[in-house]
Amino acid sequence: MLFAGFSFLKREAPADTHRHIRQVVLHYTFSRAEKPIIVLGDSITEASTLPRTLCGHALVNAGLDGASTASDLGTWLTDVLGERRATAILVALGTNDALQGRDPKQFEASYGALLAQLKGSADHLGVLGIPAVELRGRMTEEYRAQTMQRIEAFNAALPALAEKSGASFTPLPPMNTPHTIDGIHLDAAGYAVWDDAVLKGVSAACGAAAR
Repeated sequence: MLFAGFSFLKREAPADTHRHIRQVVLHYTFSRAEKPIIVLGDSITEASTLPRTLCGHALVNAGLDGASTASDLGTWLTDVLGERRATAILVALGTNDALQGRDPKQFEASYGALLAQLKGSADHLGVLGIPAVELRGRMTEEYRAQTMQRIEAFNAALPALAEKSGASFTPLPPMNTPHTIDGIHLDAAGYAVWDDAVLKGVSAACGAAAR
């Protein structure tokens, strides 16, 4: 994930290369996974250490650095899956939308469009809440306040967006401070909360065996 307006936005080309390679690897992963459970997200998802399987299904970490709801991930994922269906797709996006200054209406439109694309590709569709950012690393007080205002608005909109798309919504419980390594990306304590929420978010697709 990148801070809008900071100098390291100049690293866009290497980031694009990384994402391309990551998408190729995921293409191969999906080609050998029958009825997978997919967590579709950004670098927070990509850096997580979720289990490889859950209730007899492959659990595929489809996190892509820099991804947002406007990254056309629905087209990419449905193309990769083709005629196959996933057992579940859990969408864990929104942090980059907030960091990039997208307003709530833009966010709701792009998130709703993504869910509409994914609806036909999974038996169960889920939406995960967005974690808070912190005053750490290069995060200034003003930028954190602006970003958190957007995150709070996005999180408030997610339950209705999920319901409209026939998806379940899993909120993120409050995380202790600190819960990030740089203001954005989670530390071990943050991931303990995040991982637990992810597994709860896909448990409905597994039935009693995953609870």
